[in-house]
Amino acid sequence: MTVQSRPVKFTPAPPSPTPLKPEFSGFIEDRPVVLAELPDGSTAWLVSGYEQARQVAADPRFSRALAVSSARAQQGFDALAGASINGIDPPEHTRLRKLVASAFTARRVDALRPRVAGIVDELIDALLDEPQPADLVTAFSLPLPVRIICEMLGVPTDDMEQFHAWSDTVMGDWERNSDEVMTALADMFGYFGELIEMKRAQPADDLMTALIAARDQADRLSEDELMVMGCTLLLGGHETTSNLINLSLLALLDHPDELAKLRAEPDLIPGAVEEFLRYVRLSSLVPARVTSEEVRIGDVTIPAGETVIPLFGTANRDPSVFTDPDRFDVTRAAASSHLAFGYGVHHCVGAQLARMEMREAFRGLLGRVPGLRLAVPAEQLRFKQGMAIHSLCELPVKWDSDALARSTR
Repeated sequence: MTVQSRPVKFTPAPPSPTPLKPEFSGFIEDRPVVLAELPDGSTAWLVSGYEQARQVAADPRFSRALAVSSARAQQGFDALAGASINGIDPPEHTRLRKLVASAFTARRVDALRPRVAGIVDELIDALLDEPQPADLVTAFSLPLPVRIICEMLGVPTDDMEQFHAWSDTVMGDWERNSDEVMTALADMFGYFGELIEMKRAQPADDLMTALIAARDQADRLSEDELMVMGCTLLLGGHETTSNLINLSLLALLDHPDELAKLRAEPDLIPGAVEEFLRYVRLSSLVPARVTSEEVRIGDVTIPAGETVIPLFGTANRDPSVFTDPDRFDVTRAAASSHLAFGYGVHHCVGAQLARMEMREAFRGLLGRVPGLRLAVPAEQLRFKQGMAIHSLCELPVKWDSDALARSTR
């Protein structure tokens, strides 16, 4: 057994418009499992190696339910996770996941593609009518996933700004005041409580109505689970995808040769999306697990009751899996092996939807917005403070109006 005398200090790198090497990337080969002190003073085992991170995600002895139990201090989203599919273990996790998984199958997602492509075109039409520079966040990357998840759930898109404000608070990091998080959660629960009653009175062809039927007619989930499920899907259905679009575009603009490949060969976009997911740094940490018994990872034995955090972003740069892992390559053959959506039972239920939205987003942006580029130097871009997800305040962009005018003649 490897013995570590004292924890190493873990200080998450601040968000950056240029993807840096993930934290602890230097530990992957020699020390893929390291005891670390987190920013709040607690300790956790950080797992940076690819195979080791997959073991943590797949082995039921690493429990999400124990990590979000009421006996442990919670940050940000984990305050919501305790009753959601993100914070419970099988068999309860299996029961709840089955209720929503059918809405996110490859077949259902493919059927949504024309609608997503239509929204992409609609948003780009509006973007190109705006004066330059325009903010891509408010004009495109945020409303696209919000409109899709709102339509799927049957939630009014008019409330988008309020949803996003709640999301920014709930997705807080160690700096976020816990009272602010609880207030935002209470407001969200109140909103969804009213929405549920409205849909009980006026059922519709949407996911929330289906979940209400599962509650009222089949007793397959509780009222609290119903409310938390709605909140979870709304948060998860837009926050990550919006920021992935922004950060992926920044990676492309930082690599003009790779951007030129996609402009010349749009059929490369699906593979490029996998490389975006592998390469960009969306967050420093992912949801923690707690060992339910003593577990051995490689040559490290972790006692029961210990916090363990798989660093999926760092694992996505493991040189044993990805050749020259710090190189951004939109034609990388192994890119789809990434762990951006997790692994095992907690693999993101909306992964196929997020992939499809990103593919359609970049087909639209690269195909219809000539000369798309930053309107300010990358170092001037600002990120929201106190968020676990790296979220831009705005993304000012410009494009070639003359080329656009010629293409429309």
